[in-house]
Amino acid sequence: MDAHEVMRVRAKLALFVADVFASVPRKDQRAKGDCYLRGLMLDGRRKSIQAMAARLPDGNEQNLQQFVNQSTWDPTPVRRRIAERMLPLIGPEAWALDDVSFPKDGRMSVGVAHQYCGALGKQANCQVAVSVHAVTDTASCPLQWRLFLNEEWAQDAERRRGTGVPDECGHREKWLLALDILDELAGWGMRPPLVVADAGYGQNADFRAGLTGRGIPYVVAVRSDTTAHPASAVPHTPPWSGNGRKPQPRYRHPPTALAALAGDAGRDAFTQVAWRQGSRGTLHSRFLALRLRPAGVKVRRLIQDAALAREGHWDGVLPELWLLAEWPPDAKEPTNFWLSTLPTDTPITELVRLAKIRWRIEHDYRELKHGLGLDHFEGRSWTGWHHHVTLATAAHAFLTEQRLAPKADTPDSPSTRSSTPSRTC
Repeated sequence: MDAHEVMRVRAKLALFVADVFASVPRKDQRAKGDCYLRGLMLDGRRKSIQAMAARLPDGNEQNLQQFVNQSTWDPTPVRRRIAERMLPLIGPEAWALDDVSFPKDGRMSVGVAHQYCGALGKQANCQVAVSVHAVTDTASCPLQWRLFLNEEWAQDAERRRGTGVPDECGHREKWLLALDILDELAGWGMRPPLVVADAGYGQNADFRAGLTGRGIPYVVAVRSDTTAHPASAVPHTPPWSGNGRKPQPRYRHPPTALAALAGDAGRDAFTQVAWRQGSRGTLHSRFLALRLRPAGVKVRRLIQDAALAREGHWDGVLPELWLLAEWPPDAKEPTNFWLSTLPTDTPITELVRLAKIRWRIEHDYRELKHGLGLDHFEGRSWTGWHHHVTLATAAHAFLTEQRLAPKADTPDSPSTRSSTPSRTC
């Protein structure tokens, strides 16, 4: 936005800030929040505090630095209020989850480590955060974030103390952080219609079981070497000789890789499906939907443990769900695979559309980074990072509201009624 556009929406922004930052106790802090949001939305190549303060007529670098890096306002109720405003406005068809990286120099910025950096496509020095977004084909917004701390950070008392990492926040795998976010949002009365995720999450049997245990349907990408039995397969129990432990029910044949199951169906079994309009026209490819039973030692153990806890026994039957496979016309074999717990009567067109809807989270990351300075934060502290991410999320939400429904009514803000501070690990 240029300076004229920012001035044009100043009154609307003031109302937005008054509502979203109602939990922030001091009036001067809320005013700094308004100023910071304008800095993020205003045109400019760099969205560091110094650069934004120089562009804003009321920008004061010292005040903004204090507001973001030292001030004690709690970002959690602010994010909650943003979610309360945005969910009814967007009406999401899914929640998409992923992780995003922020390349960083040095080793003292909170969470920074030599790890895989998606922004660079290689191992590099960076921070990584997990986020969950409400998405449709036409709109989306972040709902909540978690900063990932690797095991080195969990054990480094000096760096934790220097960056202000709370004692209770340590190393948790990314898929667990994603489930933590879903649990927190559920505590706010917010549940997803379904979850979509890439293979970094979908490949993890514990993550899929976590979604199922929470009653959340999913469409998640998996690798081609994931194994499964055909839906028609049934386990059998070998006769017991009378000695030793009774044999457990087993499937007669070993499971098959998804690539083989889909490929054996043949190219002619794949159907042409279009899922949305892209910048260069209609996006389409060829897809196959099969019912099958995912296998593997981890899958079997999780299903067995759940059945024993629930019913006291297990009949050996692995749950049946969807495999969606994509075989592009110019490929020699199927290239992409998804597993889904959607109902058996779900049309293949709907499976494809929901499998592909995850593109919206990449759209959000691009807008947040390139337009709103999500990755321009130069501070090092835990508090500063969470404040900056919350402010970037607020700026994104405000712009989304202006695009979709400038006069939208939103519900009252229960999240501002509690003065109990909270921490986000």
